[in-house]
Amino acid sequence: MADQPVKDPDARATANGAEGNGGEAQRIVAESDYGARMPHGRWQRWLLVLLAVGWSLFQLYATYFGSLSPQKLGAFHLTFGFALAFLSYPGKHGPSERIPWYDWLQAGVGAVTALYVVINYYNLVAVQGGLPIPRDVWMGSALLMILALAAARIVGIALPIIAGIVILYGITGPAGIIPVTPPDVIFLHNGYGWDQVIQQLYITTEGIWGTPIQVSASFVFLFVLFGALLDRAGAGQYFVDLAYSGLGTYRGGPAKAAVVASLLTGIISGSSTANTVTTGTFTIPLMKKIGYPPIKAGAIECAASTNGQLMPPIMGAAAFIMATFLNIPYSELILYALVPALLSYMGLVFTVHLEALKLNLVGMPRTELPPFWATFIKGVHYLVPVAFLLYELMWVQLTPERSALNALILLIVVILLQETWRCLRDTRRLGGLVTGLWQGARLVFDGLEKGARNMTTIAVATAAAGIIVGMVTMTNLGYGLTQVIGVLSMGNIWLVLILAATTSLILGIGLPTTANYIVMAALVAPVVANLAGDVGLEVPIVAIHLFVFYFGILADDTPPVGLAAYAASAISRADPVRTGVQGFTYDLRTVILPFMFFFNPELILHVDSWLRGVWVIFTAAVGMFAFVAVTQGYLVTRMLWYERLLILGCALAMIKPGLLTDVVGLPLLALVFLYHRQRSIAGGGPSSPFGRGSYPATRGAGN
Repeated sequence: MADQPVKDPDARATANGAEGNGGEAQRIVAESDYGARMPHGRWQRWLLVLLAVGWSLFQLYATYFGSLSPQKLGAFHLTFGFALAFLSYPGKHGPSERIPWYDWLQAGVGAVTALYVVINYYNLVAVQGGLPIPRDVWMGSALLMILALAAARIVGIALPIIAGIVILYGITGPAGIIPVTPPDVIFLHNGYGWDQVIQQLYITTEGIWGTPIQVSASFVFLFVLFGALLDRAGAGQYFVDLAYSGLGTYRGGPAKAAVVASLLTGIISGSSTANTVTTGTFTIPLMKKIGYPPIKAGAIECAASTNGQLMPPIMGAAAFIMATFLNIPYSELILYALVPALLSYMGLVFTVHLEALKLNLVGMPRTELPPFWATFIKGVHYLVPVAFLLYELMWVQLTPERSALNALILLIVVILLQETWRCLRDTRRLGGLVTGLWQGARLVFDGLEKGARNMTTIAVATAAAGIIVGMVTMTNLGYGLTQVIGVLSMGNIWLVLILAATTSLILGIGLPTTANYIVMAALVAPVVANLAGDVGLEVPIVAIHLFVFYFGILADDTPPVGLAAYAASAISRADPVRTGVQGFTYDLRTVILPFMFFFNPELILHVDSWLRGVWVIFTAAVGMFAFVAVTQGYLVTRMLWYERLLILGCALAMIKPGLLTDVVGLPLLALVFLYHRQRSIAGGGPSSPFGRGSYPATRGAGN
């Protein structure tokens, strides 16, 4: 396959036109994932590059030798995170072309307070027995302040506010202020001294240096680095081209290709905004070319890219933390998450298909698309490191960090061989060997930089979220929430789940996915587990954690903060709020999916037999398709209101497990489908809703 994703010059011009549209999208990604500061001074630019590359090299060294304690590793991890947070990300009104003195100062204070734990580790652990002295309290207080400033700068104000509230709750001790008897009423406790708070959050591994940042420092970094290197090698463009060559000729082909390309890109990227720009720069203009309105084109890409965080094996940083919280192997979590992720993408493919039917769109002629097998073969080497990673995780069952490290080494070899082969092929001279190795080394260098910059937000977010986890543990806040939600829901598990979902969505407006999940896992997941047990439901704890994880992800396309929607709208030149709202309507299938596997754990492969599992997945897929048809108001033709109610009943019957519901739901849905098909034929519509359609003489670009 040629380097162009399409052969048609007009389509290429359309895609290239997105480069200008994508400038704003690239800026959004830069600000959210990489840091938007580009100093004019060469030495400052190189300092940022070397800091990022040095962080990646340090993480590789620490993983290979494995000699650092979790607390020391977390402290080094946060030191690099502080440095890039203040030096790479300008403040709200700070300059982007230079690094001001106060950012140098904040980066220095952050580094000193984090490295203090490393330098003074022996005294803190062995001599003082974990009890803080005044100097420790001052250093811990300074770190909390700097961490709040860093989080506010690159994550948003919501996370520092929540962390500040739980610290205030731990200090004040409502039982000492509110004259209530008995003193163990919900939420009341006697309060803790500031030195006790610092001990919990700064010295022990229950707070800032707890599970979230330990997971971030141990293997999240390596998986993010793996994705960054794979993307720099060209895998992202390869996935886009592969999806187009396979699906471009079908109804609404570019939209279906966008969904599959985002799924494949999600395998190597845990960032919704980066996924949106990587695939959307090419997919959105081509969707507009065949007739999708700009808002819908951007919304489709937004919904597809947001769900990329659901797709194993990377799934975003929150999935690694989830595996550690649940004390299960990450390879096991991949299996649990696989079927729901595939169901979600199948539902989105059906959604865009129905949109194509409603808009009477067709696919692209085969002459405008690259040949599938030539495309597949040209980039098949990108699949080798991914397959090797899965092999080591699933078959050899190595630890995630060791699996990722081995896959990274293989990927670096693949990059060097790829560039060497390209240069030898183009030059046909021995000098091409040196040039190829040099170009491969540059790609690796760029990937090391990009991976570290991607990790800055995660490092700061996990450290700040550790404050919430530590204070919840210290004050037993989770027990109080259980009591409150139990009273509000009156013991109704449906109300409990709706409250949990709503809370997660609201938190997601101001929190990134990783921080959102940590907060929900600490505060809400135990509540849901306790109340589900009270009503006699045996729900696997992994289903509960996946439930809150899914709703946290939806915030990336939910206005007014959804960054993926802003990135997509920048490319499509549509209103970002309307794009986000439309994207959320497409993601309604993801809203119902957590309820499906909560009440039907067989969807996450908690099955007694594989035959039963296959049947459950089949009926859930049928139910998902029926639910999508209801949200779109279209099956083979437009639905009448009573038909939507009837199919909604079929969808709910398919979603709820049980022989009776399956026997009633499947035949009823089949009858409605046949009726719709006949009504469509009688009205002059297509005889089949699934074909490629016929190609008109001319096609507009859509508007």
